[in-house]
Amino acid sequence: MSDIIVSTMNDLPGHDVVEVHGEVFGLVVRARNAFSNFGSSLRTVFGGEVSGYTKLLGDSREQAIERLRQAAQEKGANAVLAMRFDCNEIADLMSEVAAYGTAVTVRKHEG
Repeated sequence: MSDIIVSTMNDLPGHDVVEVHGEVFGLVVRARNAFSNFGSSLRTVFGGEVSGYTKLLGDSREQAIERLRQAAQEKGANAVLAMRFDCNEIADLMSEVAAYGTAVTVRKHEG
C-alpha cells in the first residue's frame, strides 16, 4: 500500500491532479483494557505520560492510514490529499481514530 501517496497538503508539489475520486477514510476502534484505565487514572492524579495510551493511539493512527490507502486504491486513486485525523472516545472504554481525505489520481509534471 505504500505506493499510495498520502499528504496533509491540498496539492502535491511536482504533480498534477488529473482525477478526483472523492472522500475516503480509514477507521479504527480499539477497546482499552482495565489495567490501562487504572493506570491512566493514577496518571491524572500524579501527572505524567500514559505510555500505554500513547502507543495505542500511535498504532491506531498507523492502521487508520493503511485503511485509508486501501480505500483510495479501491476507488482507483494513487494519492490522498488533505489527509486529517479525527479521534474520539466511545463510552470511556474505546478509542476511535479516523484518517480521512480526498482520493485523487496524480501525475508528475511533464518536463
